[in-house]
Amino acid sequence: MPTNEVRLLRSAALSDVAEYAYGAVVPPDSPLVFAAGACPLDEDGTTVAVGDYAGQARQMMRNLSTALAEAGAALSDVVKTTVYVASTRQQDLVTAWEVVRDQFGDHDPPSTLIGVTVLGYDDQLVEIDALAALKTS
Repeated sequence: MPTNEVRLLRSAALSDVAEYAYGAVVPPDSPLVFAAGACPLDEDGTTVAVGDYAGQARQMMRNLSTALAEAGAALSDVVKTTVYVASTRQQDLVTAWEVVRDQFGDHDPPSTLIGVTVLGYDDQLVEIDALAALKTS
């Protein structure tokens, strides 16, 4: 494996039920991108898809992709995420997670999924923060 690639970690000793890797190793010369929490806001700062976990998660992921692109990164460069869902219902967390998982495709970085009481914007149901590693040439 080339030394400039992120390595996602899996272990036969851990369950494969989780839909993400259990860890990631970043090459020592890779610059890191610390993305602020991406929210389900449109370009005017209005919360989209009020009451819709999946709709908000799609906008959140678009916003994350845009923020990463500003640093020269993509979703495939993400090495860790935390997804926050304002709900006490596990199904709402799963609904948001399915959107996140689908947006990452075959790239399954380590992630934490958390149910929270409230998020920062009016009508906001989801938020994601991410750490990405830029590839070095």
